Amino acid sequence: MTAPSAPPPGPLLDRYRAGDLRALARAVTLAEAGLPAARPLLRAARERGARAVVLGVTGSPGSGKSTLTDALIAFLRARGQRVAVLAVDPSSPYSGGAILGDRIRMLRHHADEGVFVRSLASRGALGGLSERTLGVLALMEGAGFDWVILETVGVGQSEVDVAAACDHTLLVLTPAGGDGVQAFKAGIMEIADVIAVNKADLPGADRTVRELMAAQGLGAHDEHTWFAPIRRTVAAKGEGIEAVVAAVEAHRAHLGEDGLQRRREARAALEVRTLVQERLLRRARELGRDLYARVARGDLDADDAADTLLRGEL
Repeated sequence: MTAPSAPPPGPLLDRYRAGDLRALARAVTLAEAGLPAARPLLRAARERGARAVVLGVTGSPGSGKSTLTDALIAFLRARGQRVAVLAVDPSSPYSGGAILGDRIRMLRHHADEGVFVRSLASRGALGGLSERTLGVLALMEGAGFDWVILETVGVGQSEVDVAAACDHTLLVLTPAGGDGVQAFKAGIMEIADVIAVNKADLPGADRTVRELMAAQGLGAHDEHTWFAPIRRTVAAKGEGIEAVVAAVEAHRAHLGEDGLQRRREARAALEVRTLVQERLLRRARELGRDLYARVARGDLDADDAADTLLRGEL
């Protein structure tokens, strides 16, 4: 597919700053493609400052993340708040294509000017986020939304980048599906700031909540430790959503401005590292073929090949 051409930056930049959703959509397309024309837009987004509540929604496939996100949109819009959603969908390791099903589930909001929903392919990223996710997230923040929700691909324990990408992380689990036990493992449990036991009308919900509460007390903690509030939800019916939002807002108050600033610095560090890795890998693909052949023949050590690529001595 042909990459989108770069538009005149001036008019697009002005429209983006004015809150034009079509300009935002175009800016997201440029950022996702990694085009130079996105850079002025990204700078403008960051100059505006981070004011939105940035919430990451993660959990195992089938836990109801998309349905819960849809219910969150409806609740926040009823409060008069504007919401942007970035839904990261799994992509094919062969074609790179993605189903983008999360956007389909949120179609009821398509005519609402206070809602912006965009899907993004994961591009096989093990952490659940592609290398362009954070730039797209910054553009949404800079567009003046009250809430920005990042719904991740849902791949289990490897999906921990979301904690560094967002102010708050909502972990979605289901009863009687083994999710409670999986959540106890290092990684996925530690990133949760709020836990939603979704489909709580199913058998086993009470047991799952008890197990989660017991597990929280097993780790090292003191009087300052934040224990993720556990809330029962039935997202398909809109039940428990207000309690989830209240828990997120309580965590925001707990962090304070200093805590939020530390999380934003962690996000910036993740974004820079991700872009560095992307550019190094691109260089390795473009310039390293002969090196790979030499390593395979035993003419060159793999460490020496890596150092050669990093020094640009080809």
